[in-house]
Amino acid sequence: MRAFFGRLLSNKSKETNMKKFLIVGLGNPGADYINTRHNIGFKIVKNLADEMNVEFDERRYGRLAEASIKGKKLFLLMPNTYMNLSGKACKYWLEKEKIDLENMLIITDDLNLDFGTLRLKTKGSNGGHNGLKSIQQELNTTQYSRFRFGIGDAFSKGKQVNYVLGKWEGKEVEELPERLEKSKALIKSFCLAGASITMNQFNGK
Repeated sequence: MRAFFGRLLSNKSKETNMKKFLIVGLGNPGADYINTRHNIGFKIVKNLADEMNVEFDERRYGRLAEASIKGKKLFLLMPNTYMNLSGKACKYWLEKEKIDLENMLIITDDLNLDFGTLRLKTKGSNGGHNGLKSIQQELNTTQYSRFRFGIGDAFSKGKQVNYVLGKWEGKEVEELPERLEKSKALIKSFCLAGASITMNQFNGK
């Protein structure tokens, strides 16, 4: 009996010491936004959850799935606050799970990168992105990792909003599955190998 409780305490200790990561895919909730360019963050996180065979539950400020990989615990989050209030969800889950800021990764779309281009940075400006603006305001820092997925800028003057909130088309649809695989590999590398190695391996690829 003593040995049993010893193992139980040991397992609990291991769980407590397991390094935690908050992986946040930015997007807007609701059927109207599914498969839109602006919701690529949701799509990537959902694909990672599917691969890891975990499901999302409705929780405070969003849908959350919990997974583990090689001793790391991943909290996969899709905020339900709409893009311009994403920071509330990030701040809440960072504090609730006592996750180090350096272990948070924000996944977002980027108009300034060609379609499918991947770019990880550990700090930087919000670049005019409403989701990143909210996170910066709530956390009062720009020192957090963000993974930008390029959506390109193939829109005419005055059509930016329609383009960003539009659905993937043509060649994008054909190439997206391979880009999603690469994106999942980037996230796992971030958690297991760290930001520096991941940037060298994936940026611009």
